[in-house]
Amino acid sequence: MYGKYRHTIDQKGRLFTPAKFRNELGDAFYVTLGTDYCLSVYTQEGWDSILDKYNALPISQQQRMRFLFANASKCEPDKQGRFLIPQELRDYAKLTQDVMFIGQGGHAEIWDADRYDELEKEQLTPENLLAVMEELGF
Repeated sequence: MYGKYRHTIDQKGRLFTPAKFRNELGDAFYVTLGTDYCLSVYTQEGWDSILDKYNALPISQQQRMRFLFANASKCEPDKQGRFLIPQELRDYAKLTQDVMFIGQGGHAEIWDADRYDELEKEQLTPENLLAVMEELGF
């Protein structure tokens, strides 16, 4: 998944799945806590991969991931492509009405639009871009 799409959460806490992501996400996907106070969105296949890795961990390491699973929500969009983001997740990510849905390769993230715009303005510099490209071997 790639790209960024600005959308609005309605009064009931529903969000439209960007049209470009609908086929990739499928009929059901998972939304949970992300880093940097955003939400992470995983396909069924991506979620299954996380579960496989989790189940292979020793119990002491599994305990550190309890909040990821406790706050996960399986989402099944309606015919219009809307899905409900539970209030706890909206609170965690400090989502207001306007959000940014961004692709991150194998998963997506949902950000408060103003917070994402600030982060992009702060971190999207030629120097940072060059450093990332060098890390990737370009």
